[in-house]
Amino acid sequence: MGQVRVRFAPSPTGYLHVGGARTALFNYLFAQQNKGKFVLRIEDTDLARSTEQSVDGILEGMTFLGLEWDEGPTQGGEHGPYFQSQRLDLYQQHADQLVASGRAYHCFCTPEELDEMRKIATSKKQDPKYDGRCRHLTEEKRQAHLQAGRKGILRFKTHSDGATVVNDLIRGKVTFENKQLDDFVIWKSDGMPTYNFAVVVDDALMQISHIIRGEDHLSNTPKQIQIYKALGFQVPEFAHIPMILGPDKSRLSKRHGATSVTQFRDEGYLRQAMVNYLALLGWSYDDAQTLFTYDDLVEKFSLSKVSKNPAVFDIKKLQWMNGVYIREMDLDHLYQIVLPLWQNAGFLAADPKESEVNRAKLILGELQSRGKLLTEFEESAYYFYKDQLEYNEKVVRKVLYKEQAIEILTLLLSQMLKVDDFTQTDLEPIFTEAQQKFECKLGDIIQPIRVAVTGTNVSPGIYEVLMLIGRAKSCQRIKDAVEMAKAHFNEVK
Repeated sequence: MGQVRVRFAPSPTGYLHVGGARTALFNYLFAQQNKGKFVLRIEDTDLARSTEQSVDGILEGMTFLGLEWDEGPTQGGEHGPYFQSQRLDLYQQHADQLVASGRAYHCFCTPEELDEMRKIATSKKQDPKYDGRCRHLTEEKRQAHLQAGRKGILRFKTHSDGATVVNDLIRGKVTFENKQLDDFVIWKSDGMPTYNFAVVVDDALMQISHIIRGEDHLSNTPKQIQIYKALGFQVPEFAHIPMILGPDKSRLSKRHGATSVTQFRDEGYLRQAMVNYLALLGWSYDDAQTLFTYDDLVEKFSLSKVSKNPAVFDIKKLQWMNGVYIREMDLDHLYQIVLPLWQNAGFLAADPKESEVNRAKLILGELQSRGKLLTEFEESAYYFYKDQLEYNEKVVRKVLYKEQAIEILTLLLSQMLKVDDFTQTDLEPIFTEAQQKFECKLGDIIQPIRVAVTGTNVSPGIYEVLMLIGRAKSCQRIKDAVEMAKAHFNEVK
């Protein structure tokens, strides 16, 4: 086998979605493992739907995932250009070659004629395919159609007997009877090549050795193989990977939630978690192992362990995995990732002082074990930085609006104001004494304080929270909570 060359060839009609990202990842891993080349090609022949914004979104998504291409739009390469819209002369040359060799012909059937053809076939319970009526047009008739102003298209002349065999690296031998194929269009009336034709010319001229793509393309493969052979090109290896389904077992789509890679990034998912999870959508190395670094994946990935069965996208598993990576991340590294989020929220200055950085890292260290998404660190850190608390009203009613809660808060407040240092060593005895005085569980003492100083009932350890908020602000919040609870009881009366 010569050099492995694979490609990812998205259409710029939207952002990089989960399915495309998984395909790109499998190609990238295969190239890395075999010391081959990973080519990025933009298939933008659908001029009506292709946009520059989508191109940027695809490149941005791949960059986020760390999928570095060896040849492509941004750095070029010896097999460019890498936008299909810039390769029309190449398609025209090969279309002319097929016409000259008798493997393609002009078709002048109108949309009405094609529709009638389908209706007749359907009424006879036959496949509604093209009946080949323009296959044998004489040159005289062809010229007559052109003079009449009919816009012709080009159709590929498929073999009508025998079979086309796809030796798929994942699915094994797949046989297609040629009689099931019609003479499909390779050049449209708008002057653009069709997908099945352009992709063959591109993959052949770019010397792609392995085509790894979604199983929805399997039905296109016999058509493409026939074009390869008609043009005298070597047929590459094919590997069709399984589809990705939503939890309801239908094809993954926007109705299942986020599907764009950049949207997942914006919602707080780490590159490591996204790559790890995408790799497991249809591939597994060992049922007992679910966490893989990039190096692990390059070493262990193989097409032989890619499943034939559809993969189900489980957002809860992705969130769990993201949480694992957050918890295991070096604190300084996590701080650098979270820093712009906290600066944007107004928690930290553009150039924070050393004391502010140290405090921020202490806060982040307390929150790290609880986070599943990076974006959660903004919500969970706000009470350390904001002067005005946002109270969870349901929690306030449940925890603070109790007479004993007022007594607990009042006692603890008086004691906190007296301690020499605001440390766990000084605070812990206060809570223990309150527990004994009120003859309750320690949690019954902690929860009113937690709600008073954070506005909610979920936080890191109470002593760490109090110390990081500081004596002055903690005591003021407890005082405010007591006044709020008293006002509530006055209203009730």
